[in-house]
Amino acid sequence: MERVTQVIGQSSAFLDALERASRAAALDRPVLVIGERGTGKELVAERLHRLSPRWDQPLVTMNCAALPETLIEAELFGHEAGAFTGATKARIGRFEEAHRGTLFLDELGTLSMGAQERLLRAVEYGEITRIGSSRAVQVDVRIVAATNEHLPERVEKGTFRADLLDRLSFEVVTIPPLRHRPGDVEVLAEFYGRRMASEIGWVDWPGWGPNALDILVHYDWPGNVRELRNVVERAVYRWEQDGPIDAIEIDPFQSPFRLRTMQGSASSAPVPAAAAASAPVVLEAQPALAGATDFKGRVARFEKELLQRALADHRFNQRATAEALGLTYDQLRHALKRHELLQVGG
Repeated sequence: MERVTQVIGQSSAFLDALERASRAAALDRPVLVIGERGTGKELVAERLHRLSPRWDQPLVTMNCAALPETLIEAELFGHEAGAFTGATKARIGRFEEAHRGTLFLDELGTLSMGAQERLLRAVEYGEITRIGSSRAVQVDVRIVAATNEHLPERVEKGTFRADLLDRLSFEVVTIPPLRHRPGDVEVLAEFYGRRMASEIGWVDWPGWGPNALDILVHYDWPGNVRELRNVVERAVYRWEQDGPIDAIEIDPFQSPFRLRTMQGSASSAPVPAAAAASAPVVLEAQPALAGATDFKGRVARFEKELLQRALADHRFNQRATAEALGLTYDQLRHALKRHELLQVGG
């Protein structure tokens, strides 16, 4: 069954990238798609194929990082029987599979120099030679490649061929990360939220509450759309109350029972629970807490002073403060809001 793909976004930076890809689709030239992890490079590659004159021919995908170096050339170009240990019969490679269609090479920067040399010949002359064969095979393939690396820098370091980069970069489409796509977080959260609600059988979509939206909008999304989708779908299926969804958990590993490792030790094994339980707990006396007599009040005042000191120590950089305290950014924001410290440092 053919996969239905959807490219969603309304920010000008994202739409400009899509427009560039759409214009390049009609030309039978290589295209290089650049972007961070989770930005949708494969979706753009599919768009390039579907809008091209080759739309009714094969779209063959190969993740160059998913195979060991010894097998990449055999996967790309095929091999004859007996070409190497385990090659019991001849097999065509991805180039021959994609004949008259499009070959999408994901994680291009992981190719070895040897594979790059053979790839250059295939792109330059339209012919490949199977491993273990001396006969060249003509192929008609349009190349779309993707990477999250800055390949010109790799060329300067001597780890990527300059002539191959020249050949593949007829057009370069750079997909902006989600943090540079204003307005798209809300659109994507609405789309994935509604879809998840339908999947688990909800009759109505309650929407997002203000607290959830604040977290979604202000988070940096290092994993981009892929991370956002996971966070949104997890929030929807965990919500068990009436009304808009207003609880977001960015880090699914966050837990009071989270495993800890020995600091400064060569071993990475978790600290045994029995040892942790027997360790003495030392609380430093805080004179400033003298005014609070009840337990909750003392804890609240200690937490507020801890936040204030940590913010000052890190020049009111909230991300650095969160990291130093072992909190996620949204957890720190909630703590600052609870203690009315959000005006400090922004």
